[in-house]
Amino acid sequence: MLPATILPFLEDLKQNNYRDWFQANQKRYAEYKKDYKAVTEALIREVSTGDESLKHLEFKNCSFRINRDIRFSKDKSPYKTNMGIWMSAGNKEFNMGGYYLHIEKGASFIAGGLHMPDPVSLKKMRREIAGFYEDLEEILENKEFKKLYGTLDREQSLKTAPKDYDKDHPAIEFLKLKSFTVTHKLSDKDLASKNFIKETAKKLLVMQPFIEYINRAMTTEE
Repeated sequence: MLPATILPFLEDLKQNNYRDWFQANQKRYAEYKKDYKAVTEALIREVSTGDESLKHLEFKNCSFRINRDIRFSKDKSPYKTNMGIWMSAGNKEFNMGGYYLHIEKGASFIAGGLHMPDPVSLKKMRREIAGFYEDLEEILENKEFKKLYGTLDREQSLKTAPKDYDKDHPAIEFLKLKSFTVTHKLSDKDLASKNFIKETAKKLLVMQPFIEYINRAMTTEE
């Protein structure tokens, strides 16, 4: 299950998001970081039983620094108040799809796909959809997939057809997208489950065909 230290630490940090409090609670932070590592490693083990491309991953590949980048933000709170785990066969030099777990009291979720890809990756993704949209539709029509994720998230989308694509293309609504992701909310009750890691891994692996579709696009030569 999710270690009992994680949510209380994040909630207290949310209420005291300044350096003096954080420095005074270094012992709690050390415990949180230890539990963060344990949860991440356990999730990698479970998900990689179904997606072997993730077997090489370590905590450092999947975790996020607690310090926020506040250089261009109006919100100058120095610390993140959620815990995130990102698992992908890609790396900083090679963009690929992956799986994400977000832990935050009252706002937890799982997600996956390709978020706001760079222009080269976006071009590859649109080319794959234009040529093989039936494969994507088959994935999205899977009963279990639809039950958990519905369809692709629509927050990041063009209002008109992208350059070089006909507005009447059968997959035009997918081609308009600038991100290719799916999301499923988790309740605080889900977090408290004794089998939280196994249950979460099972839900994430439902999207494996979608991740494979994305990564097929990413690894296709120009």
